[in-house]
Amino acid sequence: MEQIQHKLVQVQGLKLHVAEIGAGPKVVVFLHGFPEIWYSWRHQMICLANAGFRAIAPDYRGYGLSDPPPVPEKTMFGDLVSDLLAILDFLELTKTPGRAEADFGRLDAKTVVRNIYILFSRSEIPIAAENQEIMDLVDLSTPLPPWFTEEDLATYGALYEKSGFQTALQVPYRSLDEDINITEPVVEVPALLIMGDKDYVFKFPGMEAYIRSGKVKEFVPALDIIYLPEGSHFVQEQSPDEVNQLILPFLNARIWS
Repeated sequence: MEQIQHKLVQVQGLKLHVAEIGAGPKVVVFLHGFPEIWYSWRHQMICLANAGFRAIAPDYRGYGLSDPPPVPEKTMFGDLVSDLLAILDFLELTKTPGRAEADFGRLDAKTVVRNIYILFSRSEIPIAAENQEIMDLVDLSTPLPPWFTEEDLATYGALYEKSGFQTALQVPYRSLDEDINITEPVVEVPALLIMGDKDYVFKFPGMEAYIRSGKVKEFVPALDIIYLPEGSHFVQEQSPDEVNQLILPFLNARIWS
């Protein structure tokens, strides 16, 4: 019992008590019921700590050594959840990485970027098998696309070493279904879409027909679409001069005419 450490965490104006024992990346959070407090988990906490885990047990607001809220009768389960998330943030405990984060996380940022540019500059959608990860699809001997240099790779790698990939995976990919309450999703201003004919995006069901038929213009009426015959997904890097020569006339004619 004396090995268990105690601290108070400031959350939403309340001091919440947290008991903790053990160290390391394997973390277990124990949540009590009523009339229990953190103390009800003492045996399990010590057992897990001895087995190499970090064990944490908070007292909910108004329980044990934690402050009660100003108006106890208005406390809801949502408050307890918010308190717990704040405690986890204070203790610098992050969520278990998702599949993509775990896949990317076992490699350095430079290797992740290298693999992505190799995979997604092709005309086919890269699909991993059931027991395979997307990063495993790239052979280490596969060269970079000829238009993407080692210097380019070093620049990307250095920048992603700083930011990581978690937010980049969330926005835009995992937030595609987010309801942003736009009732009339029509872009009225002139727009230019430059796509490579060999962009893997065309292989998604219905995507090529949606774009090439002009149906996309129902949402962007003043859209110009230009296809580069040899272009892949990264046309602005693959064919910078050609893309520049398309953008400038568009801006001069359609935006600042």
